[in-house]
Amino acid sequence: MPETKPSVLFVCVHNAGRSQMAAAFLTHLAGDRVEVRSAGSAPADAVNPAVVEAMAEVGIDLSAQTPKVLTTEAVRASDIVITMGCGDACPVFPGKQYLDWTLDDPAGQGVAAVRPIRDDIARRIRGLLAHLGIRSTQRSAPVETVAPPS
Repeated sequence: MPETKPSVLFVCVHNAGRSQMAAAFLTHLAGDRVEVRSAGSAPADAVNPAVVEAMAEVGIDLSAQTPKVLTTEAVRASDIVITMGCGDACPVFPGKQYLDWTLDDPAGQGVAAVRPIRDDIARRIRGLLAHLGIRSTQRSAPVETVAPPS
């Protein structure tokens, strides 16, 4: 009997920063062994440019991503729902695992302020992989960076 792969949904308000970074890290590190979704309760028009830049620094390209609206179907289809500041906007269904990650909001922030948020998310994703019993597809996870010289 084939094993089913876990499904994770990341939710934040705008789906333009935190949830995009989390989904990208999980996809990058787990490959096709996890089904990954992200959405926002009030999606923005585009991914935050500072988030795109911060992720590019660790070799992950978010430039083609677009924010998506949170749907009940996405929640129903997910085993784990990780919220990041969307509050009560996320529907709750029995049998799902819900986690709430308290993270600073990168909205309106420059890349220097986004880097520590990115690095915190990367650490949490490594912990999530361990919780799921999945080894990273990367020899080493993206390294935390320091601000590049001006």
